Amino acid sequence: MAQKKAHEVDSWLARPATEAVIVLIYGPDRGLVSERATAFAAKTGLPLDDPFSVVKIDAADIERDSGRLVDEARTVPMFSPRRLIWVRNAAAQKSLADDVKALVAQPPRDAIILIEAQDLKKGAPLRTIVEGAFAGMALPCYGDEARDIEAVIDDELRAAGLTMAMDARNALRRSLGGDRLATRGEIQKLTLYAMGRGEISLDDVKDMTGDVSALSLDDAIDAALGGNIAEFDAAFTKQCQTSSQAAQLLATATRHLQNIHLMRGEMENGSRNAAAIIAAARPPVFFARRRAVERALSSWSAAALTRALTRLQSTTLQTRRRPDLAVALARQAMLGIAVEGARLAGGRR
Repeated sequence: MAQKKAHEVDSWLARPATEAVIVLIYGPDRGLVSERATAFAAKTGLPLDDPFSVVKIDAADIERDSGRLVDEARTVPMFSPRRLIWVRNAAAQKSLADDVKALVAQPPRDAIILIEAQDLKKGAPLRTIVEGAFAGMALPCYGDEARDIEAVIDDELRAAGLTMAMDARNALRRSLGGDRLATRGEIQKLTLYAMGRGEISLDDVKDMTGDVSALSLDDAIDAALGGNIAEFDAAFTKQCQTSSQAAQLLATATRHLQNIHLMRGEMENGSRNAAAIIAAARPPVFFARRRAVERALSSWSAAALTRALTRLQSTTLQTRRRPDLAVALARQAMLGIAVEGARLAGGRR
């Protein structure tokens, strides 16, 4: 079978098999999918910024234009010995699966097909086709485990010429995982902050992860969900002085509520309590925020969270139409959520 287990992927990517000309990289960790796809693309030796050698296609375009992937794969390259056809955002598109099936039956001689996909369950047509192909390779990408996070930390510290105190490493590790690009970005932000000091301390980690008394976007969101209107207003005033900051708050709040909505669904459909669900959450909830998230998860019902998300999405659209009113619109939306949070915290649903 043309597939690797999760722990075998990195070693295969270090030395890709030459017969694998249809490579599917899939999984729930979108950051890791993207990072590994980029690593494989680099291994082809083709100039990734050359549109004649590297063709990037969104899977939705293939769905609208059946046969396009086959046509691209059969096109004879003019300026290089072969071409890389890089497909992104693949999921359950039928036309994409049909095109890949045709290419598996007659593998391209002058092209390499690289597909970035969402999490594909066993039996999904695209995954099944690639796994059963001699010319294919399917590579799963799941959330980083502890050893993976340690390896990423070590890589970035080595690149920056820094070391890290053990208590700082432990604190940082608890706030990482779930998405490889987000993990790497957080570590790079930290190494840049500590550049020139030699060793990263626990205080450095706290400064860069929000575990300080200073107000942050997360503080504003937590205060709103907890119904602490005065605390929210102070945090919002400190953090959102421009339209871009207001937009960032809305985006962060939307992601945060989406995660809580998923966890609340687990609570309502199972037997685990809020603390157990938060402890198993991926990406993990940073330890300094767990109490606030647990309170929100316990008081906000799925229906209430849906209403809040609808409010945020509507407000985001309004701020794009009227960026001059972004701060006022964001404040109004979040104040509405804070009022709802206060009501729910009082035991009324």
